[in-house]
Amino acid sequence: MIQLFKTKTGRLRIVAILEGISLLVLVFIAVPLKYGFHNPSLVKIMGPVHGSLFLLFLFSTLSTGVEQGWKFKEVTWKVLLACMIPFGTFYIDHKILRQL
Repeated sequence: MIQLFKTKTGRLRIVAILEGISLLVLVFIAVPLKYGFHNPSLVKIMGPVHGSLFLLFLFSTLSTGVEQGWKFKEVTWKVLLACMIPFGTFYIDHKILRQL
């Protein structure tokens, strides 16, 4: 795990996992609490956390793609698309980022 922090791709993988986890917490825990139990407190916390991680993932992807010389049509667009789909960041980490 410590070795992941040493490279830009490794840091992108960590951000991808954190962004994916924050989305899952938001969708499967916070939103049901808000609408099912009328308790919006977790949404108020997780919403900005997820938004920040989402933006960090986007900027990290673009930065890593430029630094690593990724071809946009081959790699970068797939990684960017992954954060729009639930579980996408986990899939893209397994299929693309791990090999890089």
